Amino acid sequence: MGYETVRRLTSLGMHVIIASNHDNEGLAAVKRICEERNDAQVEFEHLDLASLKSVRQFVNRFQHRGLPLHVLVNNAAVMLVPESTTEEGFEQHFGINYLGHFLLTSLLLDTLKQSGQHDSCSRIVTISSSAHHMGHLKRRQSYSPHAAYAHSKLALVLFTYRLQHELTAGGFPVTANAVDPGMVDTALYRHLCSPTQLAKRLVARLLFWTPAQGASTAIFAAAAPELEGVGGCYLHNGRRARSSGDSYDEALQADLWTQSCRLAGLLPEPRRAD
Repeated sequence: MGYETVRRLTSLGMHVIIASNHDNEGLAAVKRICEERNDAQVEFEHLDLASLKSVRQFVNRFQHRGLPLHVLVNNAAVMLVPESTTEEGFEQHFGINYLGHFLLTSLLLDTLKQSGQHDSCSRIVTISSSAHHMGHLKRRQSYSPHAAYAHSKLALVLFTYRLQHELTAGGFPVTANAVDPGMVDTALYRHLCSPTQLAKRLVARLLFWTPAQGASTAIFAAAAPELEGVGGCYLHNGRRARSSGDSYDEALQADLWTQSCRLAGLLPEPRRAD
């Protein structure tokens, strides 16, 4: 789905940087897109969201180039992985799907603010999932990959809403929206058990969306004129939708924001616009 997102954004004339820890796949994607369109502006940079150090290194390299940033798409994810931790010791779903994106977005906020204008806002697009409806932020005694995935996707929606609150309060020309791409036939399902894998293959062609279809709402959030200046939304199938009841809990949003700043080594106080 990330590849299809890049294809579409480059076709709109955007200069796109693919940031991933899968170097061979990323470089191959750049090659394919450039072969399709010889005027495509696309490149690859290494970024490992399982390492907060890698996130900081990526941001330092990007900022050193002095490029503007008009759209940030937080797309990377793992799903149903066996119990394991990131470089800093966070559970994989929480660390990669949520905390890595939280730090990446936070460190790039100044560039997004400087790049946006009040009639042409910079946009933050964060890919969540309908699985967030089953998520909660309470600690479990035993590990469940399904619960861990849902937890991380709820955290992304909570973060998006709190981030938009902070951006609006500061008067910054940046919007933040969360996207539910639907059930998409991608490699995310590779950790399903064998019987479920078989069942998934049987129904995928009938019920699942293709990666190109799944990317459509992310493209809508990143580029649609009707979303100019519009943030704090949960988008599904090209339109606004309601997220889970818990996701609208402002106290929960604020608590997650504060805890995330602490875990990522950031100060929680945002700087206001001049």
